[in-house]
Amino acid sequence: MRTGFLLPALLLTAAPAFAASSSASFREAAADTLFIGLQPGEKVWGARVADGSLMPYAPGFEGEMYYNGNNQIQPLLITDMGRYVWSEEPFAFRVEDDGIVITAETGGMKTPLHVTGTVQTGVAGETLADAARYASEHFFPASGVMPPEEFLRVPQYNTWIELMYDQNQEGILRYAKGILDNGLPPGILMIDDTWQEDYGKWVFHPGRFPDPKGMIDELHRMGFKVMLWVCPLVSMDQYLICREIMKDKGFLLKPAFAGAGWEDSSEPYPVTWWNGVSASLDLSNPAAVAWFKAQLDRLMAECGVDGFKFDGGDPIHYPADALSMSGVSAQEQCRLYAAIGLDYPYNEYRSGWKMGGQPLVQRLGDKNHSWEDLRKLIPDMLAENLLGYTFSCPDMVGGGQFAAFLDPDKIDRDLILRSAQCHAVMPMMQFSVAPWRILDSVRFAAVKKAVALRQEKITPRVMALARRSAETGEPIMAPLEYFYPHSGYAEVKDQFMLGSDFMVAPMLSPGEGGREVVLPEGRWKADDGKVWRGGRTITIEVPLDRIPYFEKIR
Repeated sequence: MRTGFLLPALLLTAAPAFAASSSASFREAAADTLFIGLQPGEKVWGARVADGSLMPYAPGFEGEMYYNGNNQIQPLLITDMGRYVWSEEPFAFRVEDDGIVITAETGGMKTPLHVTGTVQTGVAGETLADAARYASEHFFPASGVMPPEEFLRVPQYNTWIELMYDQNQEGILRYAKGILDNGLPPGILMIDDTWQEDYGKWVFHPGRFPDPKGMIDELHRMGFKVMLWVCPLVSMDQYLICREIMKDKGFLLKPAFAGAGWEDSSEPYPVTWWNGVSASLDLSNPAAVAWFKAQLDRLMAECGVDGFKFDGGDPIHYPADALSMSGVSAQEQCRLYAAIGLDYPYNEYRSGWKMGGQPLVQRLGDKNHSWEDLRKLIPDMLAENLLGYTFSCPDMVGGGQFAAFLDPDKIDRDLILRSAQCHAVMPMMQFSVAPWRILDSVRFAAVKKAVALRQEKITPRVMALARRSAETGEPIMAPLEYFYPHSGYAEVKDQFMLGSDFMVAPMLSPGEGGREVVLPEGRWKADDGKVWRGGRTITIEVPLDRIPYFEKIR
């Protein structure tokens, strides 16, 4: 086996912008690029989870790691012939017929390129699994710790779609009671954005939560763990808080002035994000991290909160023209935010940078309420697992974009059901929209059947794979190519493996018709008891209450 070697440093500070539509202009930046040759037909995965549905990348694909696309990134590329490419710093790349061109382009992202990075590449074996295992072992080794078992063992429930921007005590307790009254098991309940008085003022809104501790005590008695949504932003309307943590402390990003440094400003930098304009905590300042964690610790001590949904923290929230205490990159700020979660076992993240192998729950970015986005769940989850983010959750059942649920006539009930079935066979599943409220009795019964199947058949397997992943970094979910290399399965994106001998093929299209299933070599026993000879593609019927899976007969 030939291991990795070090290539010369990329000159990140000198890379000119290139025209994305012009291959010629891309190659003109040769002084600041590296060309890594590929064998004929060699296929490439990696970089951004948000591009999972495009993996393996077709020739001509252009990617970058400066903008995270609302999800995790890993500065890693791997191929089905055992090749890996790793850099401690972000880079841009283009996949061509004969190789990968790597450059230090920003891809239009305002990101400070003030460091020099090195790219390591080599061939660790002959397969995608060889490359992924090598990368995990050498660049983001497994920590030996996994998140609390409840994340994988029981469903999660998020209050976002039901309550949206009106999180309130009465509505949360009604939602939790509805879960139990309708025959679903208790699990982890996440109270989403607007439970708090304001961004940075991390106290329960007194008008909507007359007794937050009593509410959480009641949720605990009902069998739920309780997590709260938080973000690393402070509303600039909260003048007293901004003044307290900026004056003589510098806990927030600062604006740059001509000839002035970090020490010369006591004003926060206004950062635009999806909820308006706020100030970003400077997580390169240890005192700012300590202040943030003190708010979280107080909520746990005073109210009995179990953990936190850590939203935000995307690199775009750390603009290039803002000043931080330690002058770190936007990607490093993202990593420092994720590191906070290591002190809070009940955590969830959506953005990430170089945090593979850690006991952090990683959720996919918000999906639309559409069949197109449902079909992205599997390849995006596979990308998360290949990049080391193995403790992963596929967003919310039916999608997490709340606007899609404002008009009841536009909700697709079959989509909700098929989404729930897809979640049920993945490492984690998370409800938000209440299925008992929007589904008819037939479809809701099928949802409960999916949850029962998960508890009986999927959870024991997922738990075993999760424990192994915590020790070895092995994916919980894997593409067929991982276990059956060079068999023509690299482009299969609607099936996946839970270990080497258990394959799942959920229904991802409207209706109750059939779907094709690719069966690798061997003999496979389907969920309906039928035994199939592998090495071929079959067509099966998938009624509303069926989740097709296949166990290999040894």
